[in-house]
Amino acid sequence: MTEKERQETEFIERVNAAQGIIHKVCRMYCDDETHRQDLFQEIILQLWKSYSSFEGKSQFSSWMYRVALNVAIQDFRKEKKRKYFFLESYDFKEPTSPSPSKPRDSRIDALYSAIAKLDKIEKAIMLLHLDEVSNEEIAKIVGITQNYVRVKMTRIRTKLAKTITNK
Repeated sequence: MTEKERQETEFIERVNAAQGIIHKVCRMYCDDETHRQDLFQEIILQLWKSYSSFEGKSQFSSWMYRVALNVAIQDFRKEKKRKYFFLESYDFKEPTSPSPSKPRDSRIDALYSAIAKLDKIEKAIMLLHLDEVSNEEIAKIVGITQNYVRVKMTRIRTKLAKTITNK
């Protein structure tokens, strides 16, 4: 097996083991399923392009979060600009109903709806927190101090509580 083949195999195994991270990031930053799939592919592409720069100084999942969040935030900015440059016509579609085998929990829907209203950094912090990432790791991934992570979490919880109770 060549070095390149070994690296490809290792990359695929690592991404497959932690792909839930990418799905969570995509869900947090995209409402549309097609857009989510596109973002997922873009994140995988960027992970592969930058895989050679992964030095192993942090956990693979932390590095993966950082790349995924950066790609999602860049995509979010592009989408925002695109909406200003083009007048989008609204495409009314049949509402999708949840599958009968999976009843929807209205509390979870309310939480995700409230999280969607947070700014990009707050979304990233909340996503990592919900995934039970330590404040130390969140600080490394987002690029802020551990103390500021705690301050932001307190503010985010207050915002979310207000948003959810005002519905």
